[in-house]
Amino acid sequence: MADTKNTSAKTDDTKTENLPDTTKETLAPSPLHTEHGSTLIAEQVVQKIAGIACREVPGVYAMGSTGRRMLSSITDRIPGSTTNVSNGVQVEKGERQCAIDLSVVIEYGYSVVEVANKLRETIIDAVEYGTGLEVVEVNVQVTDVHIQGDDEGDDQPVQAPVQRKNAELS
Repeated sequence: MADTKNTSAKTDDTKTENLPDTTKETLAPSPLHTEHGSTLIAEQVVQKIAGIACREVPGVYAMGSTGRRMLSSITDRIPGSTTNVSNGVQVEKGERQCAIDLSVVIEYGYSVVEVANKLRETIIDAVEYGTGLEVVEVNVQVTDVHIQGDDEGDDQPVQAPVQRKNAELS
C-alpha cells in the first residue's frame, strides 16, 4: 500500500509540471511594446489626431458642445492663440486600445448616418496609423444641424445641398 501512495504522489507532480504557467501574462505583439522597450502615448495625442481627422470629413460643420464652441470662437480671436483641434473629442485610452467619443454639428443636407460612418472610418484609420493603438469604438453624438445662412458670416446663397453633398461623401 505504501507503493501506491508514492506512485500517486509522483503522477500528481508530473501533472502539474505539464500544465502551462498561467501566472505570467502573455501579451500579443504590438508596435507599442517591443523587446527593445515600450512607447506610451498621451490621451491628448489621440484627441488631436482624431480631431484633425474629423475635420477632414465632408458634412462636419463644427465640433463640440455649444458652450465649448462659443468659448473657442472667443479664444481664436486672441492674437497668438491656436485653434484647439480636439474640441468635441473625448478619449479613453489603455495600453493597446482606445475608445473615442465625438460631439459634432452636421451641415444641413448631409445624411447623418453617412457622415457618422465616414467619421468612424476616417478616425479609426488615422488613429491606428498614427499611434498603433487599436480603436475599439467611435461613438458619434450629433448635437445640431447647421443651416447655411444662420450665422452672420454666411454670405453664400442657399443651394440644393442634398444633391451636391451626397456625392462628396463617396
